[in-house]
Amino acid sequence: MRLTWAQPEDLIAHELVQSAAEGTDVTAVRARWTAAGGDPTPAVSGAGPRPATPELRALARTLLDILGLRRAPEETWDTIVASLPPAPQLPSEKDDRRLGAWTGRAAGCLLGKPVEKIPREGIEEILRATGRWPLDRWFTAVGLPADVAARWPWNRRSAPTSLEENINGMPEDDDLNYPILALLLLEQHGRGFTTDDVAQLWLDHLPAGRVFTAERAAYRNVLEARPVPETATHHNPFREWIGALIRADVFGWVSPGDVREAARLAYTDARLSHTRNGVYGAMWAAALCSAAMVCDTVHNVLDAAETVIPPGSALARAIEFGRAAAADGDVRTGLDRLHAEYGHLHWVHVLNNAAVIAYALAKGDGEFGPSVSIAVTAGWDTDSAAATVGGVVGALHGVPDRWAAPLDGRIATSLPGGEQRIAELAARTKALVTR
Repeated sequence: MRLTWAQPEDLIAHELVQSAAEGTDVTAVRARWTAAGGDPTPAVSGAGPRPATPELRALARTLLDILGLRRAPEETWDTIVASLPPAPQLPSEKDDRRLGAWTGRAAGCLLGKPVEKIPREGIEEILRATGRWPLDRWFTAVGLPADVAARWPWNRRSAPTSLEENINGMPEDDDLNYPILALLLLEQHGRGFTTDDVAQLWLDHLPAGRVFTAERAAYRNVLEARPVPETATHHNPFREWIGALIRADVFGWVSPGDVREAARLAYTDARLSHTRNGVYGAMWAAALCSAAMVCDTVHNVLDAAETVIPPGSALARAIEFGRAAAADGDVRTGLDRLHAEYGHLHWVHVLNNAAVIAYALAKGDGEFGPSVSIAVTAGWDTDSAAATVGGVVGALHGVPDRWAAPLDGRIATSLPGGEQRIAELAARTKALVTR
């Protein structure tokens, strides 16, 4: 069995990249790995094509440990807050936008599901071949030429449930599992939940096979009884990828207008599996969702959310880059700029996807269809980026029926309890605001 995102011989190649990005000199470690026959090129899909020998796997563990000793200590919440500008004074909540937020997150995610992992040029070729370029509705396999389908195969898990001809409610997806789990976390423990509470909830409710990248590493570390924050750092080269960002929306929805509180809740959750920019991404997503509960424009939302990101951080630069790209030129030119700047990163890294989210929100100007479509046609983590974008613009202005109707108000999940009603999830979320 070749398990993705878990085997030491696969992790070490990703760790060489991540450690170097953090400023660690990996020259000697890389040399030892390649001299022993190890491949220093990270496997994009999470597992290399050939199993390692026992000796090579043992060396990979040793090298992961060596690089782990060189890592900076965890940032505390107080340290992060000390670096932030003053929290903005936002309006009070006037209306309940949570149904639009939940619906928008689901619809955006669903739009991106069939082309997850397909690069930008493949997405465009599929859409042109089916007469749907630029993207303004669901993907379809109807009329797709066989050679195009062979060149750019749909996401195998999503295609049976996420194309226009087969959508029947929102299918199961980790981008919706995590918000449902965050809702349960707050219902059980309130705003005083700890990171250990998050870990226990994962063990109780989240199937191990439905976690990926940093979450899979953290899950393994929890089972090995490693303490927080070691759960986020031990043999986890994915600690600055997008996983924590996709878990954060509910923390904003229960903190309308209080972006700092939303970010604090997201930090407590994210530190189970992520560090630094990975944590900042979750804080930013929570702040976006908090501001979307009370602001009038998406640009005000973006302004408010930036106040929870440490200035000068790589995430802050990515968000600024995405917004700047949206201010000038057409969508193709803007996405070209994003890919030129961040195309070297893995497709589920937090920096490239945060830049896309910021770009799509700013360029879409609060309009649902264009915003989520930009997030998807950008490539990279199509369903996750479009889910975050959809949740924000869905909260601000609602979700047009052409996007909401196919969901039928239902979300499937691999969590205990099975299918959920979106209206009930929204009502449960609202109830937590007054608790």
